[in-house]
Amino acid sequence: MSDLFTSSKEKIFFIAGPCVLESLELALKVGVELARIREKLGVTIVFKSSFDKANRTSLDSFRGPGLETGLKWLEKIKKETGLPLLTDYHTPEQAEVVAEVVDVLQVPAFLCRQTDLLLAGARTGKVLNIKKGQFLAPWDMQSVVQKVEGFNQKLWLTERGTSFGYNNLVVDMRSIPILSSLGYPVVFDATHSVQLPGGQGRCSGGQREFVPYLAKSAVVCGASGVFMEVHPEPEKALCDGPNSWPLEKVFPLLKQLLEFWRLNCEYQESH
Repeated sequence: MSDLFTSSKEKIFFIAGPCVLESLELALKVGVELARIREKLGVTIVFKSSFDKANRTSLDSFRGPGLETGLKWLEKIKKETGLPLLTDYHTPEQAEVVAEVVDVLQVPAFLCRQTDLLLAGARTGKVLNIKKGQFLAPWDMQSVVQKVEGFNQKLWLTERGTSFGYNNLVVDMRSIPILSSLGYPVVFDATHSVQLPGGQGRCSGGQREFVPYLAKSAVVCGASGVFMEVHPEPEKALCDGPNSWPLEKVFPLLKQLLEFWRLNCEYQESH
């Protein structure tokens, strides 16, 4: 969608979907529900899911259907739901192929300093969502932005928590205004921020009960968008289940976040 970046600067938007493309049927179920929520709330919702999770904890973990099949599924989801699409890419060679299908290319947090990867995504001309690495301070993202903004200024910067000791993340809400000062919309990743990386030994754990608290705090602190991985049955999800938000609870949470955003706008205008 050509106006996706412009609209993301004017009103709060949401990125949501299952962590990985488990099946076309499941992804469509989630997409159809997200499209319904979009119409009821009158907001932008970008469908997110990965064709390959290349950074799974264990070699035995489910990674997804792969590039070719995954992009076919994403095309069908877009056609059936009308939702713009976001997915991550992992090599420079994938950028152009992925950009033929999706509206937003996402640079995974672990790869946010990989120059060739960043430039390949930027040169597609699509919106580029760069997730701040768990190992970076928010001001360190200035160097990341400087690498790409000469090629593409349709950038989103995503806060997704910072490593805090072993198997734990914390969110410093000062990061939201600091990242905003770089001049681009800031997205808060509400579900990965409650992840416990590697916390279950051969897979990551999570504390999804804290998703609403952190998401509301981020909106009040000025986040332009909220990212969350959602699933009809998180306990059965093949990836990131412990930190995924239940699909049936997406509408009330997004409605509440929209209300928080409106209140924050009113406060900013009156002060």
